[in-house]
Amino acid sequence: MFESMKDFITGKEIDNIGSEASRQIFEKFLVETKGFRKEEIYVDAPLIVQFKGEDYVSAIDLIVCCNDKPFIAVTCVAGSIGSYEREILAGARLIYEFQIPFAVSTDARNAVVMDTISGKTISQGLDAIPTREEAKKSLASLKDTPYNPEKRKLEMIIYRSFNMEKINR
Repeated sequence: MFESMKDFITGKEIDNIGSEASRQIFEKFLVETKGFRKEEIYVDAPLIVQFKGEDYVSAIDLIVCCNDKPFIAVTCVAGSIGSYEREILAGARLIYEFQIPFAVSTDARNAVVMDTISGKTISQGLDAIPTREEAKKSLASLKDTPYNPEKRKLEMIIYRSFNMEKINR
């Protein structure tokens, strides 16, 4: 039996397994340090990818929004954040009809921030996570950019490959 805890954002009781402790610390950081509102952060946002004609149900740990616009897709991990960069990048490209501008891999002590469109790492460290005010300014100049439809199938395979432990949970 796992110890349970209350999710900071949703208030729901959850099992404290895997990367959950990291996610709780990062959720508090987003609200208390970076100024995002709890209602702007979606926990376990569903993502369905297709592989060989079958749907695989998964979830992205956190989608951080600002003014009703998705801004950051986040994966919270218990291990090496570098191992999860490609997974969250794929998730940020696939979850909506347009790409979420930024993808973050974090263990709540460190973070890698990537530009979803280019796929490049733009910064590292928790200080690199934009504040809500910075997000508002960025979103004013960013356009919704769909992901290339010809590349979606490959991106789904990449996401599924990196995300097997979350599939069908």
